[in-house]
Amino acid sequence: MPAVINLAAAATTTAAASTDTSGLSINLFWVIVAALNFVLFFALIWSFGFRPIANILAERKARIDQGLADAAQARHDRDSAAAEHDQVMADARREAQALIAAAQKSAQELREADITATREELGRLREKATADITAERDRALADLRAQVADMALAAAGKVVGESMNDARQRRLVDEFLAGNGPATGPRN
Repeated sequence: MPAVINLAAAATTTAAASTDTSGLSINLFWVIVAALNFVLFFALIWSFGFRPIANILAERKARIDQGLADAAQARHDRDSAAAEHDQVMADARREAQALIAAAQKSAQELREADITATREELGRLREKATADITAERDRALADLRAQVADMALAAAGKVVGESMNDARQRRLVDEFLAGNGPATGPRN
């Protein structure tokens, strides 16, 4: 019996294997349909999904590249503007120093001219004052001489008791004051 059971079990397993082939077998039709579905699905996704996304990413990359190029250009422009600003500032400083030096030189020349003009004016004023003083002294001396002469004549007239004529009296006083001393001898 056991041999019969083994045979029967083997027969049932072969019969089951021949009738139950759908579980482990590969159906070529469904493989082709699945492959075609995958290819069709991939083509649709590529057309409507990946290509627009790829275009968007390419545009974004182009914008980013342009932004980086613009930033590099702006950096370069900023550096050149800073260098130009430094150059302009240095030029302005040199010009300011030149203007200051010219102004100082002009001020010094003006000061020297003013000092010279003031000295000349002081010299003229001194000369005028000296001339005025001399003229005033001479006038005062002339007035004084005239008064002294008048007083001397009046005193001499009282002392001598005679009267002299005015011309003779004046001549005697003038000679006396000039340092010639009194006149000797009769003079008319």
